[in-house]
Amino acid sequence: MVQRPRVSQPSVKIPVALTIAGSDSGGGAGVQADLRTFAFHCVHGTSALTCITAQNTLSVTRVDALPPESVIAQIDAVVNDIGADAIKTGMLLNAEIMAVVAERLQSYHCDRLVVDPVMVSRTGVCLIDDEAIATLRDRLIPQATVLTPNRYEAQILAKQEIHTLDDMKAAAETIFKLGSQAVLIKGGGMRGKLCGVDVWFDGETLEVLRTETVGTHHTHGTGCTISAAMTANLALKQSPLEATKQAKIYLTQALHHALAIGEGQGPVGHYFPLLPSPKLSG
Repeated sequence: MVQRPRVSQPSVKIPVALTIAGSDSGGGAGVQADLRTFAFHCVHGTSALTCITAQNTLSVTRVDALPPESVIAQIDAVVNDIGADAIKTGMLLNAEIMAVVAERLQSYHCDRLVVDPVMVSRTGVCLIDDEAIATLRDRLIPQATVLTPNRYEAQILAKQEIHTLDDMKAAAETIFKLGSQAVLIKGGGMRGKLCGVDVWFDGETLEVLRTETVGTHHTHGTGCTISAAMTANLALKQSPLEATKQAKIYLTQALHHALAIGEGQGPVGHYFPLLPSPKLSG
């Protein structure tokens, strides 16, 4: 009789991060980007899909929402067995899904939650309707450890135009009042020298976060990637501000190795240590 070798269990607990978001068939954003980012940080990634998109580097051709019951079943299956040291939400798509996700997260008393609102694209295209925005604002944002709106999302949440650094600072202070523990306004959609400059506010610290500007057209998935990196760092027990700073460093390196794939806008290089030289950025 052949005996199977015994598999030893690791003595160190592996941190776990859960992403609740949509699927990007092109692999550059959404759950695919989140899981790659978690893996880079040596954090075990789990997922709950909210919708399935048909997309590539050129366009999104179809979006199908999953039933809210399916989304909740995925969350419960993960949390009740594996657990989650940190959680992020991405594309939740509609008010119904947002409501059930917010309710479930509240029942789990999640204390490390990154909310990427995914309301408006970085180019200014609206992705969800007014009812969904209201549900996000009233039910999910107050639970967030860190909220990560881009320029256009911040304009909606703060109810003001954002053109300058002072505008970003004022908006961060206004959005903070919606109930999240901290706000990071992402500057990827800003113009000129403010492109890529982010503003952090947590009720006490107002800080401008800068990294070098990377000249590449291939920036698909940057919003998902930085919020996923923040989530991974929170799972590693970093403070919210330090998790954010480290996430910006990671994203900058991934942009340096952005992938020139397809005929349109390629994704960042989430697994850049494994990529060959020279850089693949375009």
